[in-house]
Amino acid sequence: MLQGKRVKLVPIEKEHLSNYVPWFADQDVLAYFGLYLPINLAQEEAWWEAQNKDSDRINFAVEFEGRHIGGCGFANLDRKNQNGEVGIFIGEKSMWNQGLGQDTLITLVDYGFQYLNLHRIYLRVFAENERAVRAYEKVGFKHEGRFRESEWRHGRWHDMLYMSILRHEWQRPE
Repeated sequence: MLQGKRVKLVPIEKEHLSNYVPWFADQDVLAYFGLYLPINLAQEEAWWEAQNKDSDRINFAVEFEGRHIGGCGFANLDRKNQNGEVGIFIGEKSMWNQGLGQDTLITLVDYGFQYLNLHRIYLRVFAENERAVRAYEKVGFKHEGRFRESEWRHGRWHDMLYMSILRHEWQRPE
């Protein structure tokens, strides 16, 4: 378990999986998330089994006051070059705009630098997801580039921003 100021990051257990199904069927949640189609419980269980065997990824359930509200983790971990891609989402919409995503990201980035010994942590974000971009900037992520019209979603092309933070730039916000 990883403790943030307000959130806890815990290993994803089978009992968490049923929460992901309605979240990933909600168009508001899917608008800026990596998935583009709803999933069923069997697909979620298959993902869970596969990710537990994948050494290039580490995933957590995000909990707030004992309630499962989202997920986060690292993908594409490259231990040789000490970098990895971070991702977060808050699936419980009633928990949006309360700073919980930022607290989750801070906790995850700190874990990446302090325990995974990463040198560089990066992410991809839809350019129009201004709320997320601001949160990433507040945590210390720097803009690296814009991939124009690189994702097809909701009947149109979207630009993706790439951002990163390096270990020597990291200062855990108070």
